[in-house]
Amino acid sequence: MGFKNIITKALIAIVATIAINYISSKAYSRLDITQDKRYTLSEASKKTIATAEEPIYIDVFLTGDMPSEFKRLQTEVKTLLDEFTEVNDYIIISYVNPKEENPDINVLTTEMEKFGMPPLRVDVQENGKTSQEVIFPWAVINYNKKIEKVSLIKTNSNNSIDRINNSVQHLEYAFASAFKRITGKKEKKIGLLLGNDELESKYVYDFLSSLESSYHIIPFDLDSVNTKPVQTLKNLEQLDLIIAAKPQKAFTDKQKYALDQYTINGGKSLWLIDNVHVELDSISQHGETLALGRDLNLTDLFFQYGFRVNPVLVKDAYSANILILDKNNQPNQTPWFYNPVVIPKIRHSIVNNINPVRFEFANTIDLLKQGINIKKTPLLQSSEYSATVGMPIIISTKEIELFKQKDIVKSLTKKNLTLAALLEGNFTSAYKHRVKPFEYDNHKDEHISSKMIVIADGDVIKNQFSKGKPLPLGFDRNTNQTFGNKEFLLNAVNYLLDDTGLMNVRNKEVKIPFLDVERISNEKQKWQLINIILPLLLLVVFGFLFNYFRKRKYS
Repeated sequence: MGFKNIITKALIAIVATIAINYISSKAYSRLDITQDKRYTLSEASKKTIATAEEPIYIDVFLTGDMPSEFKRLQTEVKTLLDEFTEVNDYIIISYVNPKEENPDINVLTTEMEKFGMPPLRVDVQENGKTSQEVIFPWAVINYNKKIEKVSLIKTNSNNSIDRINNSVQHLEYAFASAFKRITGKKEKKIGLLLGNDELESKYVYDFLSSLESSYHIIPFDLDSVNTKPVQTLKNLEQLDLIIAAKPQKAFTDKQKYALDQYTINGGKSLWLIDNVHVELDSISQHGETLALGRDLNLTDLFFQYGFRVNPVLVKDAYSANILILDKNNQPNQTPWFYNPVVIPKIRHSIVNNINPVRFEFANTIDLLKQGINIKKTPLLQSSEYSATVGMPIIISTKEIELFKQKDIVKSLTKKNLTLAALLEGNFTSAYKHRVKPFEYDNHKDEHISSKMIVIADGDVIKNQFSKGKPLPLGFDRNTNQTFGNKEFLLNAVNYLLDDTGLMNVRNKEVKIPFLDVERISNEKQKWQLINIILPLLLLVVFGFLFNYFRKRKYS
């Protein structure tokens, strides 16, 4: 009976093991026990790939030897992509070390830069020595003959740990938005307003090129409202979003009414407004220029919506450099009061985790009590050391000398001046109880909900040029710095048009625990000695006590 019981129990154990393995293979699940739930995909992220019915190939180039903090990033990328494969098994991931494919780092760097994937050079400290490693923090997604590049690193911090934290926090949105662009259909239509001396298309080329993968871009001439007002308004209302990129000619009453009714009917808008006229060429040639206020005839419209763009210029201690010829006619980089560099101060999906945004001759925005049903959120504000100057005023490069004065900060007495704002809620028509410029049967005085973003600088959207070719928006060719203008504006558009909730993924906060590198370096020898000597001491003590008690027992 004993033998039979053993056999029976063994068979039951074997069958149970097989059953458990079978069930677990069919009912596989992953458990996220992290406090910040960084391994749990949002529903919006899952939707971006749920409908893909063809293979999605992902090549990840963040592989090979790299500093420890980047290995953490590598692990986070792999874990996140594994989560995506649980949603859709059409995802095929390859980890490619480009250095193995091409050991010549200079040739490899050139090739990768041609594909728009520049390397990242990082300093590595080991045994008191500093060396430099070249890594490629990129991934490429290939789906149905379409390609999307994904940057795995956020460069908005000089601190390596902060940089990795920011990068990990950005990963889910970076991949999910890329999946959406590559697998989704372009449905939303964006109108680029023309007719009021807006920026030429070449100056907004890079930004519009970035939008074209997700949206239909349609140039829209608002001048047609003067001859065909009703038809122009109807055409305008077919657009999901309009962009006014630095208009420099005053709007007519008919144009304003068309824009007003577009807003009241739920249309979204992105305004990049310059209420001050500054001739940059005059500064370059003569070292000074006369700045004058500009009237776009939009004051009453904006007032009704709850804000005002002031015809002043912002001076900020935190500013971008410009190139100025010194006494020897040599180019010299120096800070320029009138180019504020703004680091976002609030937590909002539009500005979370973006690089500082570069402004150029910015105005200020007042958020008014008017429009009580409109939520007003300052997105970007000046630093603690800023000021405004009224119009007219002569702007001279001689002001650069002020930066060399130690007490210059004392003259910058204003702070947190609003340079960009989000308005969302129930807008009221500026033509309520007023004579309309033309008859429109579908006139509305109010709408349930709409959104707009106002930026008090038209040049935020403007890309620079090198050898006649447009540079990426936000890249400053004079200083070789890349600012966050492009990401900020893309986030702004995506927020205004987002109906999937994907932008909310940007609010996800992730904290990665890291070892203290400096402490490791300083205490390395101490802990090595402890790890070697302590076990030996314990062994000696144990041996002594063992012998002591043994002798005592048998004595």
